[in-house]
Parts: sequence; structure tokens; C-alpha cells
Amino acid sequence: MTRVFTDEGRAVPVTVLEAGPCSVLQVKTDTSDGYEAVQVGFGAMKHKRTSKPRLGHAAKAGLDAAPRLIREFPPADGDSYEPGQELTVDLFAEGQRVRVTGVTKGRGFQGVVKRHGFAGRPASHGHPMSRTPGSMGPGTDPSRVIKGKKLPGRMGGNRKTIRNMEIVRVDSERNLLFVKGGIPGSRNSYVLIRKQ
Repeated sequence: MTRVFTDEGRAVPVTVLEAGPCSVLQVKTDTSDGYEAVQVGFGAMKHKRTSKPRLGHAAKAGLDAAPRLIREFPPADGDSYEPGQELTVDLFAEGQRVRVTGVTKGRGFQGVVKRHGFAGRPASHGHPMSRTPGSMGPGTDPSRVIKGKKLPGRMGGNRKTIRNMEIVRVDSERNLLFVKGGIPGSRNSYVLIRKQ
């Protein structure tokens, strides 16, 4: 994350995303594959670490190296794609709203205070159980913990989408998008950017 300044001098917090260039690997149709989709690749793998099937699949689209990341998307109405076509940040414009999907940072096994925001017990006089969840639930009836009870457990590492994010700036030369605010995921992780 960083910040940019508007013409009025206001500081705007932004996340800088490298968005492309993404290459179209394959265009799937109802007749050949049974469904319609556009297969897009991002990045490049080292030649010695790439399997021959992946190299051959990339070569069909006219690429020298196999993409590091491959995803399929349903094509939008009226859009036509060709194998080998490059998709760049020019698809987006300043002021446009987008959805950003990523995998949140993994926090490991956490207690209820950090995971669910519980207040905890009194902290004075060295309370022996200041961060425990407390009572589990009903005793005699139904004699079990109700499903969905907020308890300690694994936190983070979930797929999350943030909607209605504003594009502040588009850098076509370096294929960078400046999106207002923070996005899910750690540094150098992959995210999916879709138009709103």
C-alpha cells in the first residue's frame, strides 16, 4: 500500500496492483468443449520447471513460456477473444468501480478474543482465565454445544471479495492499477479484479 495525492492536495490510501498483461490461452465454445469460457494466463514460469503439456498448451496460443497462473472466465456478452490476445490495464479507467477477490492472510489457530472480538474477563488482580470463551451453552437440555457457537479455531486463509472499490489511477506503461483502500491477501499474492 501507498498513497497518492489528488489535484486538491488530499491524500488517498491506495493498493498498487500489477494487472497484466494477461494472455488469452484458449477460447472454449459449446461445440468443442460443451460450455463457453475464456482461459486467461498471467505471469511466466521458468522453462525447466514447466511440464511439456503446459508448454504445448501455451505454444498453441503463440506464447514462449507457460503462464504461472491460469483461470477461466465466462465471456461477457458481445466480447470476442482470440488465442494469443493480450489483456492489459487499458480495460479499466480511472473512477471505475471494481470487485477484488483474494485469499486473506492466514492467522493460524486463534482464541475468541482475536478471532471473534470477545471482550474477555476482568483483567484486574491477575484473573486466571481472562481470555477464555466462558460458558459453552445449555446444560441438561440439549446437553451439547449448539452448532455455530463462536469458539477458538483456525482464522484467516479464506477467499474474500471486496466490492465497489474505486480505481484512482491507471499506469498503462507499467501495467499498474491504483485501487483505493486495502485488499485481502498478503504482499505478492494473486488477486482477481472484475468490473462491478
